[in-house]
Formats: sequence, structure tokens, C-alpha cells
Amino acid sequence: MKIFDLHGKVAIVTGSSRGIGRSIAEQLALAGAAVVISSRKADACETVAASIRAAGGQALAIAANISEKAQLEHLVGATRRAFGTIDILVCNAATNPYYGPTAEMTDAVFEKVMHNNVLSSIWLANLVRPDMAARRDGAIILVSSVGGLHGSAVIGTYNVSKAADMQLARNLAVEWGPENIRVNCIAPGVIRTDFARAIHEDPKVRSMLEKELPLRRIGEPEDIGGIAVMLASAAGRYMTGQTIVADGGAMIR
Repeated sequence: MKIFDLHGKVAIVTGSSRGIGRSIAEQLALAGAAVVISSRKADACETVAASIRAAGGQALAIAANISEKAQLEHLVGATRRAFGTIDILVCNAATNPYYGPTAEMTDAVFEKVMHNNVLSSIWLANLVRPDMAARRDGAIILVSSVGGLHGSAVIGTYNVSKAADMQLARNLAVEWGPENIRVNCIAPGVIRTDFARAIHEDPKVRSMLEKELPLRRIGEPEDIGGIAVMLASAAGRYMTGQTIVADGGAMIR
């Protein structure tokens, strides 16, 4: 058995039209999985799906807004119609509409962050669970952040939601472990994505950060995709409820 082989598996990856989500989708496809590319914009999803197909993989674009339960129901239903049962779910899409202190945050902002970053993952996990439970096999991966492991004066609410992802993984791992459904988190550090543009596009800020990192560089989206393959495959079959930190060593320095 090739322990990283995903041939015959079907995966949904949200927020996969760019950045970390795209890297995860591409690596799952390279390992043999049929991958559903999903984000809000259909044309962006189709660009990634077409690229995967051109490289010899299986991919389908299905646009969905994670804030809308009906759209996520459509995402899961359309995936089943196209590929059959769902083996792997990667909840990567998230939002952070507010930078600033908690005292100035509105209730609406807090509700939006928790709705999109936590509740949507619960919706999706519950939607794919029947397939996984029926086969007694499945892998759910929540893309969290090292922000969930420390405080922040400017993105505190986002960090609260990312800490909630870690606890959600633990809870679902306990509840669904008897069905052999594994639930884990990946917690990236600073990665060269649009979310971290303020850091990696400012030479001074980036240099200061990289001098503090044991690996002396910020991360690339490609640094995360392989971790998802491990968690989704037989290589990670005895791991559940865990958070894997991938941050160049930031949290241990």
C-alpha cells in the first residue's frame, strides 16, 4: 500500500481558487484524488480546475459562498452527483473583515467572523458525515492559523475563530472517531498569500520577521499542501483531533 496514495478518493476544498486552498487542492489531485474546487467566484474556480485537469488530474469547479447554508448543500450534492461519495473535506475558506481592538468591534463583525470561520465548517462537516460514516472512513481537515495559539491587538476576533477551529476538530474527533472519521487542523504561520500581503510586500517588515524565524523565511502556499495529503491519506490514519503547526518555527522560538 502506498500510504500517501489518494486514488479513488473524492475531496472538497473550500477557498481553493488561490493561496493555501489552491495548493491543498493541487497536492490532493497529484496524489490521485478527484478534487472539487470551490470559492465564491465560478470563473476563478474553473481556472484552477482546468489547470489540474491539464496536468492529468480530476477536478470540478463548483462555486459556493460559505456563509450560505443552501449553497454549501448544493456544493455537497453536486459533488456526489459528479463523483459519488465524499472521502475528504478541507475547510479552508475564511474571512477577517476587521482589524482593530475588541472594544471597538461591532456585534455584526463578530457574528460574521464566527459564522463564516466556524459555523460554516460545522455545516459542511455534518453534510459530508453520512458518506464517511457509511464507509467507516473519512478525513476532515480544518485550516486554522497560529493566530489561534496567541493573542493579538488587531486581529483578535479572527484569532478567536481560529482557536475555535482547533477545538471543533477535537470535539468532532471524539464524537466521530468510532465511525473512523478523522478530524484534524493545520495551523499555518505567515504564508505568502493575499491575507498576509501587508507583511510579505513590505521589505522591512518581512525582513524583521524572517530574522526571528528559525527557518529564516516566510512560508509559501506549497508548504501547506503536502500536510493536507498526509492527513487525508493512510499516512495519517492514526491521527485525529490534532493541530499541526506549520510556521517556520515561529511558535517555538
